[in-house]
Amino acid sequence: MKIIVLTFLISLGLVLVFGQQASAQADPLSSWNDGAAKASIVRFVAKVTKQGGPDYVLPADRIAVFDNDGTLWIEQPLYVQGLFVLDRVRALAPRHPEWKDTQPFKAVLENDMETLAASGPKGIAELVMATHAGMTTEEFGRIVKDWLATARHPKLGRPYTDLVYQPMLELLAFLRANGFKTYIVSGGGVEFVRTFSEDRYGIPPEQVIGSSNLTRFEIRDGKPVLVREPEIDFIDDHEGKPVGINKFIGRRPIAAFGNSDGDLQMLQWVAAGEGPRFGLLVHHDDSVREYDYDRSSHVGRLDRALDEAPRRGWTVVSMKRDWKTVFPGYSREQEKQR
Repeated sequence: MKIIVLTFLISLGLVLVFGQQASAQADPLSSWNDGAAKASIVRFVAKVTKQGGPDYVLPADRIAVFDNDGTLWIEQPLYVQGLFVLDRVRALAPRHPEWKDTQPFKAVLENDMETLAASGPKGIAELVMATHAGMTTEEFGRIVKDWLATARHPKLGRPYTDLVYQPMLELLAFLRANGFKTYIVSGGGVEFVRTFSEDRYGIPPEQVIGSSNLTRFEIRDGKPVLVREPEIDFIDDHEGKPVGINKFIGRRPIAAFGNSDGDLQMLQWVAAGEGPRFGLLVHHDDSVREYDYDRSSHVGRLDRALDEAPRRGWTVVSMKRDWKTVFPGYSREQEKQR
């Protein structure tokens, strides 16, 4: 009898354990709280993958595009690539003594962010060209990887590649499991994002669209290389995003995910296509676990798109309400206590 009871208890324990595991595995969006946002995602995927259904979409047309900064990883207090640029100016300053008296380099070296901001897009472009050009694409990739390996977020103290959003990682995996092809469409530099996109997001380099420098082919030390020129080739932001999608993908996506007015035109263009469409905006409204910003932010401003979302039927995700956790490796309570 004791053996029978013991066997029963062990079997019951195994059933409970495996039942719990199966339950966790059954929810591919386990870091999302149940609610309208999560339900809208699941509902859209279900209808476009139901064979024989009125909204069925062939796998070849199941394309989803994602902004990067503020949508897939953190973008405050400054875009990560912007912080990279500032660090590169400081690292290269000993080779350029003239920068001590030349704006906007002087502002960076003196940590004068007000003067730097006043330099506007022209000043920022000058910094980018000075720190991103004149090297081969391979050299640039190594510099970015080395920086990402050591740089830490000023508030959270973690590597930037740790500050990707766990709910969005789950969403990417959920879409791919249902026959979607996922792309990044970023205003950031394409070669910058490609250094980590596959490792962190499961998105290979050829599925990353971004802003770019002109490059030229040349032979260096007997080897063919591509050299980054000090001139902009393409700006993949605002109106540039749908242009880039059309140029590099050649199909109109059926789903678009962003977080700011820089993504508005991408969502508009995707939503205007025929058949079922899905648009989603991540609203940063969690000052405890991350940041709280939208209409007046100098980075990732969400104003026009936030107004347009309800009229267009786009899903607006509240980071505070809809996400159980924000970053990988932390529970909600741990994030609050950080």
